[in-house]
Amino acid sequence: MQGMSMDKKIRVLIAKPGLDGHDRGAKVIARGLRDAGMEVIYLGLRLTPEQIADAAIQEDVDVVGLSCLSGAHMALFRKTIDLIRHKGGKDILVVGGGIIPKKDIPKLMEVGMARVFGPGTPLAEIVKFIEDSVGGQRQ
Repeated sequence: MQGMSMDKKIRVLIAKPGLDGHDRGAKVIARGLRDAGMEVIYLGLRLTPEQIADAAIQEDVDVVGLSCLSGAHMALFRKTIDLIRHKGGKDILVVGGGIIPKKDIPKLMEVGMARVFGPGTPLAEIVKFIEDSVGGQRQ
């Protein structure tokens, strides 16, 4: 089993917490990450932070990608990150996307969000950030 950790695909969970009903962007990201060789679990819409945190732990993911367009990102992202950490996911990389005002990004980083990707971020930039971040943890 030598080399197994390097051959293991990066596991990413994509989810939309809250009441936001639009998931086209999240689906595009999920498909793009899959096409880049990652194993992607798309949970879908209208999830609670508890559901997302539980799935992240159960699925043993490396990355959780949260998307929010509704304006409730501060409360939903913070609670989701707190629950992931509380349930034992201390090494899970959490990234976000959607319509996030620039003024909120530093606050999200303070509570544990590794990066926030805005609309129009090239998929290659997201893939590189995840590969660089998770790859460093695996060595």
